[in-house]
Amino acid sequence: MTPMRVLVIDDEASIRKLAERELAAAHRRIVTAESALAALAMADRETFDVIVADIRLPDGDGLDLLPSLWEKLPDAEIIMITGYGTVESALKAMKLGAYDYITKPFNLERLDVVLDKAYERVCLKRQNRRLLQGQKDTEAPRLVGRSEAIRRIVKLIEKVAPHDTSVLITGESGTGKDVVARNIHAMSRRAKGPFIVKNCASLQKDLLRSELFGYVKGAFTGALETREGLVSLAEGGTLFLDEIGDMPLELQGALLRLLETKKFRRVGEQQERSVDVRFVFATHRDLLAEMRAGRFHEALYHRLNVFHLHLPPLRERREDIPLLVEHLLGLLSPPAHPYRLADETLAHLMTYDWPGNVRELKNVLERCLILSESTLILPQSLPRELTGDLRTHGADQRGCLPLHEVERLHIQRALALFSGNRSDAARALGISRKTLYRKIKAYGLE
Repeated sequence: MTPMRVLVIDDEASIRKLAERELAAAHRRIVTAESALAALAMADRETFDVIVADIRLPDGDGLDLLPSLWEKLPDAEIIMITGYGTVESALKAMKLGAYDYITKPFNLERLDVVLDKAYERVCLKRQNRRLLQGQKDTEAPRLVGRSEAIRRIVKLIEKVAPHDTSVLITGESGTGKDVVARNIHAMSRRAKGPFIVKNCASLQKDLLRSELFGYVKGAFTGALETREGLVSLAEGGTLFLDEIGDMPLELQGALLRLLETKKFRRVGEQQERSVDVRFVFATHRDLLAEMRAGRFHEALYHRLNVFHLHLPPLRERREDIPLLVEHLLGLLSPPAHPYRLADETLAHLMTYDWPGNVRELKNVLERCLILSESTLILPQSLPRELTGDLRTHGADQRGCLPLHEVERLHIQRALALFSGNRSDAARALGISRKTLYRKIKAYGLE
């Protein structure tokens, strides 16, 4: 996990040297500045968690410095240094929002405790903001399966997790790319740090850069305060960018620079900031084809493709289905009334092609729990496309379907494959979005 970063601002060289010598620790990095101007310049380039600032500085008052520091570092907690006769100013600083104050000469033991408590508050603020943005610090789900493909994926995760190498995870929608990403984070040295997830397909094009990198107050209309972006929220942890193939081309160059330099600029800010983040990417697209078609940055493609994990679809590892069913039913069933499948029901699941992969399997089992008359799930609880019982849909005795029914089922499976994304489904089916919308309405698939 990234050490706590502390900025000590004092014009006395002896105080700065004392701080560097006595406060530095394995979990704490100390940086010093001799003036307000030098401190602001450092805050432009680097993120600090806790700031220890003298109230009296050669080029300004410590109280006047507070707003400028918070504008640049909105999460930082500030501790004021005060001498004899300036305690009143320190109390005024606390009313303005400073965390605490210490008096000269230093009581190093007390300062050591105050620094750690201030950092706890910083971490709590960041955690709360992640929760407000829909991020959850949850335990990594288990990667379930006994197939050769899954065993190979597990071994590769174990090998790459301890390193900070960026990882690209590919595979069809619903194969569990997010599960692999969470396992990489959980097995890394960053496991105690944040795990930030963002689906690139859900990013609004005009707000994309500000959401990813953050922005400063006044950067654009509506920017009433400085905001941290997803990159800053992931400091010391992992940033998982799902569906990277859907990121607009104009932002891909900025992402490439971030990967190469570990530096970025907030929107409206001139200075670059350093960041310590591990990146994991995922996509259901063929990025090589996207690159050749001019929709994906060539240099970014090669930068992402350093360590590639491909998740095979469920239809290519059917031997994992019984274990997945057991695992999912354990998650979905009430503890007092565990559900199980009849052998005939499992046989239907084993022969189905699962265009929506593990996600579709989970949805089918959830439906079965609702429809089943008992804790033994019979084939009657399965959707029609799994049981093959199509006589009520106009099939003759040989099971031949009318053409319109084949089309309806095919569109239904395409929508499941792309998790309801109609643009992707239309592209895969080779029809326009307008035609797909018309057929969805005609077949009652809304």
